[in-house]
This record gives sequence, structure tokens and C-alpha cells, in this order.
Amino acid sequence: MTRPYYSQEIHGPYDTYDLGDFELEQGGTIRGLKLAYATFGALSPKKDNAILFPSWYSGTSKILEQAYVGPGRALDPSKYFIILVNQIGNGLSSSPHNTPQPFNAARFPRVRIGDDVRAQHRLIVEKFGIEKLALVLGGSMGAQQTYDWAVRFPDAVARAAPIAGTAKGTAHNQLLVETFIEAIAGDPAWDGGWYADQAAVHRGLRRHARLFAASGFTQDLYNHDIWRKLGFSSRDDFVTGFVENHFLSHDPNNLILLLTKWRDNDLSRLGGGDLKTALARIKAKTFVIAIEEDVFFPPKDIAAEQKLTPNSELKTLSSLWGHLALFGVDPGYNERIDAYLKELLSAS
Repeated sequence: MTRPYYSQEIHGPYDTYDLGDFELEQGGTIRGLKLAYATFGALSPKKDNAILFPSWYSGTSKILEQAYVGPGRALDPSKYFIILVNQIGNGLSSSPHNTPQPFNAARFPRVRIGDDVRAQHRLIVEKFGIEKLALVLGGSMGAQQTYDWAVRFPDAVARAAPIAGTAKGTAHNQLLVETFIEAIAGDPAWDGGWYADQAAVHRGLRRHARLFAASGFTQDLYNHDIWRKLGFSSRDDFVTGFVENHFLSHDPNNLILLLTKWRDNDLSRLGGGDLKTALARIKAKTFVIAIEEDVFFPPKDIAAEQKLTPNSELKTLSSLWGHLALFGVDPGYNERIDAYLKELLSAS
């Protein structure tokens, strides 16, 4: 079932790269794996100005572009060749809803963050001939991919900026993500992810959206009516018009695949089960960035991993939007994140 939400009209323009049959880390194969991506700027003759920015949960290259790319911003197309890549399962790249045969969440091959990174590495090498990226950055699930990039391909990453995310999920974070999955798929009429009951699909997506709104954003966002800055008239208007409106457009099986990757992310597997050993492989100059009010990825959890990351600095910023600040809704966040990224890009 193809949903118009996943279209060039809404999220384009973007291109796709066909990697052929792609074997996954935990077994299984995605036939004809396609990565959707968008580029901005020009690749320099030395191919030394490339920036890779993978998508986060429920995000797309268009959402990243609108929030982070533009003249005068840190990601300025007049200076850099910026590749915004859509992770597997986000609806633009290969996902349960757009495979040759329909898959529900249970039948689609098991995908890990490492599969995204291996596929993205092939994209930059095979499509663009890039051997080393000037910067890899990403927020939330994009931070998970950023860490994986820096560990898995240390010689291919000059600088890294994981933002509001971790290399290994904490027990609390895993529990939180489990509740999101259960909200989508817990309806008795869900029927394993098939589309026999569209009302069940709608109910699940709505439950998920409201749980996301309650757990992911700060208390001050609601208690002090910060949402009014986006033009909403009431709390319910914000939750319905912003959060529900966003998630109700998505395919539920795509979201469950993404959530499963989020929940199961554990970079320690590249260090023989030890996270410190895995992170010790990083050679990139790294800014580990935390949002002080973030509930999903609290600064304490992020700081613990930064201490294990060589050649890194912990950078913090404040936003009453919490994790939602990633979407570019807070001008103060936008200014601070650009300053940190400009500082990092100027570092040798």
C-alpha cells in the first residue's frame, strides 16, 4: 500500500540509489535495496567538502533540509556538498510499505543501524567516489548512525557530531520505545500489521502520537504554552495539529521497523560487547551534543558516552522544546547548533 505522504510532491526532490540485493547483519536480504537521498551544493575537485546527514525517527531528507540547510547556516551549500540520506524503513528508502511484495513489520527482514551505515558507505563511495567525509552528523536516530559511522569507518570520517542520541540504548530508553511499538500494534484488531482494519491502524498511530507528545517534550512546553509560538490555539490543538498530524501520515509498519532499530541499537557489539572498546576506534574530531531538557536522551546518558569517546568534547544547549528542538522549531536552538557545527567544521 503506497501512501501519498511518501512522495516527491511532499518530500522531494530526492534521488534513489539501487544497491541491489543487500545482505543484512542479522541474516536475511533486502532485494533491490534503494536509498533515497538529496544533495545540496557542489562536490569540490578534491572531494573533501562532503557532509553526510542521515535521517532520524519519522524524519526525511526534506525535514532535515528545512531545519538545517541554507545560506549562512553551518550546512551552507555554497561551501559544502551536503548529502541528506533517508534511513532504511523511513518510507522514501526501501521500507515495508514499498517493497515489491507487501510486508508487515514482523515479516520484513531484521534491520540494524549498522545496515544503514554500510548501505550509506556504499552510496558515498560508489555514487560519488568520496573516500572521506568532512563531517557526519545526525540527531536522535541520526546520532546512532553517526556513532556507528565513526566506529565502523574511522578513516572515512574527519569530524562527527552525534546530537541528542546515544551509541547504546539505556534500559529506560528501550522501555520507552517498547511503549511506542505497543501503542501502534497493541490494538486487538491490528492483525499483525496488515491493513484489513484501517480504523485499528488509525487508533494505533494516534495512541503513539499522543504518547510521543507526552513523553518526548518538556513539561514547560505545555505548562507555559510554548506551543503558541507555532500558531496553535490550545494544547489539544497543538497535539492534534502538530504531533498527530505528523504521525497519522506514516505507514505503521515503517514506524515499527524504525522503532525496532532504535530500541535495539547497541554499538558495543563492534567492541566485543564492550562499548568503551568500540568507541575507542573513533578517530574523528567529535562534538557530542546534548539538549539539557531532553527526556528521550538525557544529558547524563550522553555525557557518560562522551567520556568514552576519544578526541571529543561535550557540548550542551538549552531548549524548552526538548527533543522537539531537533525539528528546527526553536530559533535559539538553531543558533546554538549552527555555532557548534561551524566550530567543529573549522577544527583541523
